[in-house]
Amino acid sequence: MKIRISTFLLITILGSFFLFANLALAQSSEDLAISAVETWLSLVDDGKYEGSWKATSSYFRNAVTKEQWINSMNAYRKPLGKIITRKVESKQYTTSLPGAPDGEYVVIKCKTSFTNKKSAIETITPMKDKDGKWKVSGYYIK
Repeated sequence: MKIRISTFLLITILGSFFLFANLALAQSSEDLAISAVETWLSLVDDGKYEGSWKATSSYFRNAVTKEQWINSMNAYRKPLGKIITRKVESKQYTTSLPGAPDGEYVVIKCKTSFTNKKSAIETITPMKDKDGKWKVSGYYIK
């Protein structure tokens, strides 16, 4: 009976350890992803669209050409004007997204105000790229 209880306790302790380790990894990943997104958004906010394209994930750069990105930003982001406020509303770590390869992602939603659009939701999705760094793989404004 003692052996079974000890084995049960050991399994419970190890299971708890791995659960908390995974939660800590997800939290750490979210923090690293948000930091990368803040740096990337500063390029977009400053109108440095070519630089922001260069700073995206290899997955993004293979799907969207530099010219397509610059044209899209000039057509949709630039008319919104300067950033007034931006606040992270949610962040969700995931390893799977529709239409994207499996990997590590964080879907970040920000409530944002621009000079020409008082209320918008920005969705920025960084992914852990091939080089192990977090880089933006998607950006949408509603």
